[in-house]
Amino acid sequence: MLKLLIPVDDSPSSLRLAEHLYARLAWYKPPVEVHLLTVRPALHGDVGMFIDGEQIRQFHQEEGLKVLAPIRERLDADGIPYQIHIGVGDPAEVIVQYAREKDCDEIVMGASGRSPFAAFFTGSVPAKVLHIADLPVSLIK
Repeated sequence: MLKLLIPVDDSPSSLRLAEHLYARLAWYKPPVEVHLLTVRPALHGDVGMFIDGEQIRQFHQEEGLKVLAPIRERLDADGIPYQIHIGVGDPAEVIVQYAREKDCDEIVMGASGRSPFAAFFTGSVPAKVLHIADLPVSLIK
């Protein structure tokens, strides 16, 4: 079974992913396992002094579900099954970590829309994923 990791944020390129994903799934022999992942930034360490760990976990969960809602709606409408994951930390590192943990065959993510030259020097998440991933990465523009 082919396993795809689809990192999602609230950018326009992530929202376009759902449209391309449906067409792209026709290229593969079923079944295809789709993993949606959004990565929330870690809260500053001082926040833990005022809010307990469960509240922080719940906050990340709620915010992550908000980010995933548009792509989930589209995939649901297209009848594409998926699993959701919400990570916390450096986005590129968490994306690659999840891809390894879930034994994914490919990461399919939205491109930032900037030129490759600009993305390399400004440190975009897709550029960093391309650099550190040890599996295929497809960027959808």
